[in-house]
Amino acid sequence: MFTSTGSNGLYKAPLSKSLLLVPSAISILLTLLFQHYQKFFAYNIQAIKEDFQIWRLVCGRTVCLDLKDTFCSSLLIYNFRIFERRYGSRKFSSFLLGAWMFSALFDLLLVELAQYIFGFTINSLPSGFLGPVFALFVPFYCSIPRVQVTQVLGHFSITNKTLVYILGLQLLTSGSYIWILALSGLISGICYNSSILKVHQILCVPSWVAKIFSWTLEPIFSSAEPTNEIRVGMGATVDIQRQQRMELLDRQIMMSQVAQMRRQRQQQGGMINWNRLFPPLRHRHNANYQDHRPSDQETPPPTEVSEEQVARLMEMGFSRGDALEALRASNNDLNVATNFLLQH
Repeated sequence: MFTSTGSNGLYKAPLSKSLLLVPSAISILLTLLFQHYQKFFAYNIQAIKEDFQIWRLVCGRTVCLDLKDTFCSSLLIYNFRIFERRYGSRKFSSFLLGAWMFSALFDLLLVELAQYIFGFTINSLPSGFLGPVFALFVPFYCSIPRVQVTQVLGHFSITNKTLVYILGLQLLTSGSYIWILALSGLISGICYNSSILKVHQILCVPSWVAKIFSWTLEPIFSSAEPTNEIRVGMGATVDIQRQQRMELLDRQIMMSQVAQMRRQRQQQGGMINWNRLFPPLRHRHNANYQDHRPSDQETPPPTEVSEEQVARLMEMGFSRGDALEALRASNNDLNVATNFLLQH
């Protein structure tokens, strides 16, 4: 399972935590105490087009006025926090910024298109940070592996992604015109992730802005590192739990061995030979591996590394050399390589 539980589930995801707490708190306050201020957060399309109230794009597309939408979108943001951990807060915020801007444009275009084709006028749309949330389904579908957990009636597979899709469907059916926000969000996610349009190279958060927010807001919304028990999580079956613990053991072995090699390098100088240090991870599942460690002459040739995965690691701020060696050491497992580089 790619999600984790516990109070420290937002470790290394300060932006996700802020998106969970701040808009949700404002939404609850507007619903319970300050109903007379809700009109300022209404996503009024007519006022934007006719009266040029551009500020409504910011207010109306940030805070949900429906608590059901707040609850569903908060759960989705919590599940999508894995992207902030994987790509880093700056790249994650760049994606959200690009998706927010594109979805605002597509909202207006789809409203005009619906009026032209179906002949009805749409004066307002559901409020909230919904466009970027729906846009996150694009990398979720493309980059998160699908792992079957169980089967229902012998034919219908339940995977680690099923609950997220159910939450998205629940959010999609919560309002009459929310399909416009969902469609514009999905189109925005596709455009931002497109390798042809290169939008991610244009719409990105500047490094100096990211540094300012890391100095000011990250200490407020940062979470403590979870313990090993919390990080392992509880799989739905005994096999999944066993596999999770084996993967955790692999990471612990890698980190302890590299820490030892780093100390030796500081004393003697030189580079770490990652390929000698980490044999293929599948050999660690053999209980007799320690008794049958291959010699230097039997070491296999270096693993071919995907340039796309190298580019992803470099976008997170790692050097090309570290990215290459980490991917070779982890047998091209991007998640293991990323976790290792983040820890060291």
